[in-house]
Amino acid sequence: MDPVAALRRTAFLLERSRESSRRVQAFRNAAAVLADLSGEELARRLDAGTLTELTGIGPSTAAVALQAHAGDVPERLVALEAAAREPLVEGGDALRAALRGDLHSHSDWSDGGSPIEEMAVTALELGHDYLALTDHSPRLTVAHGLTAARLTQQLDVVAEVDSHLGDFRLLSGIECDILDDGSLDQSDELLGRVDVVVASVHSKLRADSVTMTARMLGAVRNPHTDVLGHCTGRLVTGGRGTRPESEFDAAAVFAACAEHGVAVEINSRPERLDPPRRLLRQAVEAGCLFSIDTDAHAPGQLDWQAYGCARAQECGVPVEQIVNTWPVEQLLEWTRR
Repeated sequence: MDPVAALRRTAFLLERSRESSRRVQAFRNAAAVLADLSGEELARRLDAGTLTELTGIGPSTAAVALQAHAGDVPERLVALEAAAREPLVEGGDALRAALRGDLHSHSDWSDGGSPIEEMAVTALELGHDYLALTDHSPRLTVAHGLTAARLTQQLDVVAEVDSHLGDFRLLSGIECDILDDGSLDQSDELLGRVDVVVASVHSKLRADSVTMTARMLGAVRNPHTDVLGHCTGRLVTGGRGTRPESEFDAAAVFAACAEHGVAVEINSRPERLDPPRRLLRQAVEAGCLFSIDTDAHAPGQLDWQAYGCARAQECGVPVEQIVNTWPVEQLLEWTRR
């Protein structure tokens, strides 16, 4: 087994099972260190047992690499693969099999932890046909949001990465902040250039219902908006603590989504699971489109769609209304409507 592949797989499975980011990063960094070595130097160090002399390689990561080099599946990886055979959540298998891609993901260009290439290759390995890269917009400075200049630069990088991925499509995109007045936090020109626009509220989440409703309706009615991201902004668990739902007129917002062909995101992050079931059922009754997304900030999180699929099945979301079950040509025809 290739030592670099073994380290990448270990990092992926640790991340998928929601292990600490520090532990995950140790294996991912080790894979990057070994990938940068020439084949000759890597073989020499593996044979001599001197991997730990390299910065970023510790006893645990070296053990995985050495066992792989010896022709064995590393012990740590055996245990992780056995655990991964158990589903993350019960239900939603048919919907997960129908999904062709993911429309909400982040890279290290904003607040993600991995390069664009790593995110794209992982999505391909998971069997996706496409992945939308949707790093944050300028106002979200805490997440290193992309200025117009940086987004313009990223569009070229995305196109270059996409050109090396065969039939798989890496789509350009942005998770655009919904500003206080309901406008979107990026120029119309750039919003018109990206493939996918996810519009989300990230600030003043405790505003009154009238204010929040007007803000969300402004974004939904914007012709550039494709997906309404994590609509309540709630947090139900996780390292950032908990946060209650934002208050808004769900009937009005979901009616506008249905009217304007904007998909309601079913956010699969375990700490979000947004929208709550009662609102998800209400959106189904309103005739909305949906997008089951991971909001992944790291490669292993790209496999979290199972959480969203289980809730979508439970709440009766019709598969034909889920936009990321569509072929990429149909999806792009919709986003360019």
